[in-house]
Amino acid sequence: MAAERVMRGPGPGPAGAGLAGTAVLPVRGLAVLALALALAGCGSATATRPATVTRPTTDTRPTTDTRPTTDTHAASDTHAATDTHAATPHTADPAAAAIPAALVRESRPIGHGPAFDPAATGPVLGACRPALGRRVGVHVEVFGANRVVLVAAGIGVRPPLRWSAGRITRAGCFGALVTLEPTGVVLVAPGARLTVSDLFRSWGQPLSADRLASFQGRVRVYVGGRPRAGPAAAVPLRPHAEIVLEVGPYVPPHSSYNFPPGS
Repeated sequence: MAAERVMRGPGPGPAGAGLAGTAVLPVRGLAVLALALALAGCGSATATRPATVTRPTTDTRPTTDTRPTTDTHAASDTHAATDTHAATPHTADPAAAAIPAALVRESRPIGHGPAFDPAATGPVLGACRPALGRRVGVHVEVFGANRVVLVAAGIGVRPPLRWSAGRITRAGCFGALVTLEPTGVVLVAPGARLTVSDLFRSWGQPLSADRLASFQGRVRVYVGGRPRAGPAAAVPLRPHAEIVLEVGPYVPPHSSYNFPPGS
């Protein structure tokens, strides 16, 4: 989950929650790649101003004119020779070159518009408790039309909400499954037997064999990087599962997720 499918890793957790969070995205090195591509666009065009500008031979000024016959402004113009932007093309960030090719192939940008960023509008499942308490993490990725669909923050919680750096740090109450940030990390109460169907119901988004949120088409589901037979809705939200749902062009699924300690 963040403008692309991103590199993922541990981040700060909510205050008093006893649970580490996850750095926002969604997208896995694409910000670095986008920067590298932008930098690569800085061309190496050379300034075309001449090093020497010669006055016309028909200059009728007196022969006693002691001014130099060469335009000193042009002769001393060092812009073309010393323009380091032109002479030295930008080099890509070394971090971009270090991204594995497989990871680049799996990367997709975040889609634009409400279809790719649907808000949490569904019900809270289970008892809504004032404290988050101990949780186990499940990671769910959603793709439609070859783009990332953000799993909304705020699934399974009730206001008032307190936010910090795009993450919910406090809520009026927390249900059996919640999302605190739009990274796809779903926090499930230990012992709760919940499925992907429960996640989408609490999210307020449709899920069937041929419908995934706002997208129509055959829904494919992968668990641990492998295709899963049967309906996506029936996939259980097991601790540390990596679940990928897709409609549209094939996106190579991740096989695992780097969950932060404590989840």
